[in-house]
Amino acid sequence: MRQLMLGNKAAARGLYEAGCSFISSYPGTPSTEITEEAAKYPEIYCEWAPNEKVALEAAFGASLAGTRSFCGMKHVGLNVAADPLYTLSYTGVNAGLVIAVADDPGMHSSQNEQDSRHHARASKVPMLEPADSAEALRFAKLAFELSERFDTPVLLRMCTRVSHCQSVVETGDRTLPVKEYKKDPKKYVMMPGYAKLRHPVVEERTKKIAAWSESSDVNTVEIGTQRPEVRIITSGTSYQYVKEACGDTFSVLKLGLVWPLPDSLIRSFVRDAQSVIVVEELDGFIEEHVRSLGIQCVGKELFPPVGELSQSVVAAKLLFKSAETLSVYENIPARPPVMCAGCPHRGLFYTLKSIGCTVLGDIGCYTLGATAPLAAVDSVLCMGASVSSIHGFNKVLGEKSEHNTVAVIGDSTFMHSGMTGLANIAYNQTNSTVIILDNSITGMTGHQQNPTTGFNLRGDPAGKIDLEALCRAMGFERVRVIDPYDLEQCDRVIREELAVSAPSVIISRRPCALLKYVKHKPALRVDHDMCIGCESCMAVGCPAISIRDGQAVIDANQCVGCSLCSQLCPVGAIGGEE
Repeated sequence: MRQLMLGNKAAARGLYEAGCSFISSYPGTPSTEITEEAAKYPEIYCEWAPNEKVALEAAFGASLAGTRSFCGMKHVGLNVAADPLYTLSYTGVNAGLVIAVADDPGMHSSQNEQDSRHHARASKVPMLEPADSAEALRFAKLAFELSERFDTPVLLRMCTRVSHCQSVVETGDRTLPVKEYKKDPKKYVMMPGYAKLRHPVVEERTKKIAAWSESSDVNTVEIGTQRPEVRIITSGTSYQYVKEACGDTFSVLKLGLVWPLPDSLIRSFVRDAQSVIVVEELDGFIEEHVRSLGIQCVGKELFPPVGELSQSVVAAKLLFKSAETLSVYENIPARPPVMCAGCPHRGLFYTLKSIGCTVLGDIGCYTLGATAPLAAVDSVLCMGASVSSIHGFNKVLGEKSEHNTVAVIGDSTFMHSGMTGLANIAYNQTNSTVIILDNSITGMTGHQQNPTTGFNLRGDPAGKIDLEALCRAMGFERVRVIDPYDLEQCDRVIREELAVSAPSVIISRRPCALLKYVKHKPALRVDHDMCIGCESCMAVGCPAISIRDGQAVIDANQCVGCSLCSQLCPVGAIGGEE
């Protein structure tokens, strides 16, 4: 059956057709929908794990037991999962094990633009890279075949454009291969004596996979009709840009397996070439390998190592056309990200700014607390770093920082990697104040459940972590709960906890305003006879409030009646509907 599918949905379909029966992932844009779509198949067990390391280790356990398994994450999540990944390369698999990693060129929703192909090469794990939805489905299935044929985990590299663009796919039937678990310590127990025996196996495996790729149809050659002597080497979404910009002008080698690379195929393709150009996003990964073969080529001299490519950029460099005239984004105004109307984090950040706190931030919706007008966040590094960082910050500065510095972290991020940092504060004793922003969901990736919500991926009741009990069990005697809609309470409790000389945790608790079960109050209104145009209400940065003709105006379609603006109005001009 032919269907139009998003790349992520197509990848999920590929998992289904390949007989994958176990999925453990951590949500991360742009990878999230792979697992969410796979969860729609009742034949596949799917779960959200607390973090990517746990997810990959769970998937390994399922593979070891004899069931094809899958783990999905975004590019920075692969850093978290790198520990098991690099050793999984040594152990190999029992049933097939596929790991999808979605890169984010352009940083649409990420803190860096790392290129995950380096992980494939460093871990000596093969990596497939689809260029559209049809290949996402096909390569997901192929990845399991390669995994079992070559006894290796296989990386499936997605990216924002392939994950979130649609194209036609041909669906098929599901197969269900199952393997028997057999005890094999020399293969699976990676202590030094056994690991030394496995490393040569890994090196030989890489050679075999490279040899397989030389004649595999995952790598294709297209001969140009106008300038065939110009040879383009590319892969993934970059291939789409080349084809859309240049059509069949040049000869193209499209690589579907981006590690290990097919040396003989590359040499054959560039033979008698007038020029060789490598078109790829982010790092010059393929270009570096081509040069290592003694082949002269150009790549990053033409295409930048930052941001996404586009049809207009490729056309400008290969066809010498003006990028400005080709760009479809010309003159489109920028829309900076902003916390939603009624976001429970807004009141907390307003309070922290008004107190004058140094705020060590973390990854999530609340990262937007760094933007104007709140501008409350001083640093954001990676998942869990706020809690670890405040310990080092306060250890160095002592009383200079202890009474005016806080760490903020979301409930899901806290479960992901904040707990170990909190244990460090309790163990090594700094007078640090950690604020857990509990909005009852994983908001940053589109409302996925997590271990604090009490529901699993499919919405069924599940185990629920009690944050207050957990923090006390970790050694914190001072654990407070506040409502971020209550500015007076927020100000009072935060000041009290900063004043004491003891580690403390504050839980700022109110569900995300976008959750379907949250009932909102009627929209507030502005009494224009009373409004003095002081713009105090604008200090919280709510998108429902604007200034028109010198007075505040509230958009009733956005306002959820949270009352933050009314608490700030010095003349009481903002209130509820009569």
